[in-house]
Amino acid sequence: LVSIAHVSNVLGNILPVKEIISFAKEKNVLTLVDGCQAVNSFKVDVQDLDTDFYVFSAHKLYGPTGIGVLYGKKEILEKLPPYQGGGDMISSVNFSKTEYNTLPYKFEAGTPPFVQAYGLKKAIEYLKDIGMENVYKHSQDLLNYAKKRLLDEFQDDIKIFGDVKNKVGIISFILKDKKSNIDMIHPHDIATLLDEGNIAIRTGHHCAEPLMKRLKIPATCRISFGIYNDFEDIDKFVNKLKSIQKFFRR
Repeated sequence: LVSIAHVSNVLGNILPVKEIISFAKEKNVLTLVDGCQAVNSFKVDVQDLDTDFYVFSAHKLYGPTGIGVLYGKKEILEKLPPYQGGGDMISSVNFSKTEYNTLPYKFEAGTPPFVQAYGLKKAIEYLKDIGMENVYKHSQDLLNYAKKRLLDEFQDDIKIFGDVKNKVGIISFILKDKKSNIDMIHPHDIATLLDEGNIAIRTGHHCAEPLMKRLKIPATCRISFGIYNDFEDIDKFVNKLKSIQKFFRR
């Protein structure tokens, strides 16, 4: 099984998953695509990708926590045994054998998280009403504006990772500190001071330590844009980041 991310949660880069899936099929290898950072950014067609499995979390779609989606090709799911036991996942039981229920019930043992499932349904409907093409365009507009503001304001003092054309609304960066004996202002310090200005970003290794080691850094600052963000949010962020840089250069 080859497991790949549709979009890098660290860099925002959209990966060539369709080509990877095609190559894996030539080797008779199953594929699983993690779409957590993709389904909230653009329309995904699992039939077109031809992946064997596709997964994502509801909270990435502005839905509730505690529930996600596993798509799998029917012929493969029928061969897989259940991973949990409980009500509704069996068809019949006696002392000699157990017969499992049909799909998808054999994978949904016990009382289902129906509240979360309904929340996920409404979140999907909400995004469909907006239109994923509009979601993507809004994200790209904010991405391009934020990148220009950051590069204009900080120039050589900022390093943006994964700066490619084909990406979603995520910018991962470090802010250099030329006036001290360290190479950069630590992302955790930046996040703490941004938080004081009611600006929330993600910092750390983003559950991708091998990538951090490849980049030879301990962590990055990561900003990401949602449907509720606007250009004013970016201006506020850049202005606060500038004041943080001045604070560390005193």
